[in-house]
Amino acid sequence: MMREAQKMAAEVAKAQEELAGVEVEGTAGGGAVKVVATADQHIVSVTLDPELLSDLQDDADMIGDVIVTAVNDALDKAREKQEQTLGPLAGGLGGLGLPG
Repeated sequence: MMREAQKMAAEVAKAQEELAGVEVEGTAGGGAVKVVATADQHIVSVTLDPELLSDLQDDADMIGDVIVTAVNDALDKAREKQEQTLGPLAGGLGGLGLPG
């Protein structure tokens, strides 16, 4: 059983490493804000359409809200990738007597 646990741990570590190399994009404001994140939930970049800045130059709160929305969209997509990648591995933990 210990050998199976070590094998599972190695598979999880490999999957987590792969997730670090997968990028997802979140958007908001009709694409005026784009956020790229890795599937292990690290923000890589934030891109603002210059028109957004000129349209909202007197409304910094609105710009902040649009950025937060795009970040959350990217992180939601990152969590989905994690579930797709790690889900099958987590399901295998039940056979080891661990909660799954």
